[in-house]
Amino acid sequence: MSMGRDGLRRDGNRTMVRVMAEAGIYIHAGAHRTGTSSFQLFLSANAARIRAMGHDLAYPARDGIPGGRLRLRLPGLGTGGRRRDELRAFLTEEMAVHSTAPDRPLILSEENIPGRMMHFYGGAFYPAIRRRLRLLRSVLPGPVRRLVYVIRPYDALFVSAFRKRSEDNPVDPFDTIKPALLGMEEGWPHVVSALRDVLAPEELVVRSYDRRGDDADLLRRLVPDLPEGGWQMPERRLNVSATDAALFALQGVYAAGGTLDRAGWQAVVSDHSGDRADRGYARFTKEERALLRARYDDHLAELGSMDGIVLET
Repeated sequence: MSMGRDGLRRDGNRTMVRVMAEAGIYIHAGAHRTGTSSFQLFLSANAARIRAMGHDLAYPARDGIPGGRLRLRLPGLGTGGRRRDELRAFLTEEMAVHSTAPDRPLILSEENIPGRMMHFYGGAFYPAIRRRLRLLRSVLPGPVRRLVYVIRPYDALFVSAFRKRSEDNPVDPFDTIKPALLGMEEGWPHVVSALRDVLAPEELVVRSYDRRGDDADLLRRLVPDLPEGGWQMPERRLNVSATDAALFALQGVYAAGGTLDRAGWQAVVSDHSGDRADRGYARFTKEERALLRARYDDHLAELGSMDGIVLET
């Protein structure tokens, strides 16, 4: 049995079956705190249109995004062999749910692919990324055609991540974790090189946060054959930033031993949304910001010199 140039599988002179070409996977991998939930809400608002154009679509239900069903359970640093086998079996079934046919491209958006932000506070920048990516690569139903990753300067990223974690978790004061953040050796080149080497996308696009564009622009950068216009804008916003007043109020509740469900802490955020005063909840000094910005600039230059990456700054 042989394959003809016309894409038909043949047995002798007899045509057997047309082979469906692998359309491949288009991955939006975040990063954290770069509008990923906003992008996923945009995908939700336009899911019917995207699927009608021949694309499968997968994104999580985080933040209550309608239609989100993606559940990516990837290993951490301490995940043992038996657990990895269980995760691989789970993810194989999960991919079968979202990828309905090999000739339909799959658009996948998930910011936790490289790992979680909680490791920042121990001075580690996505330490399990290669282990996570190797498992993900083993279950993907086709080649990665394009991967888009948005990066943000470290000073803004770390402050935004800390503020977000403070909404629904008790945290130590920001000043106590700054040494771990300032002393972190790894950064975006560590993440991007892993995405390139392990997932092996045909095109890897890295965009700076100030070049992110709107959600429609980001989608077309991810899947260029989609149309420019006609997209529906979501009716609601996600991840409205908590004010310093709200964060101090929330930490007061947690410090007293209280707990809040999602609706509870969001109510506190809403109640204090009008108080925009800077109360110094989380900030770097001028010198610290300069150090982190210099590191970011150095890492941008490193990314710009790496093979296999399209850097857009």
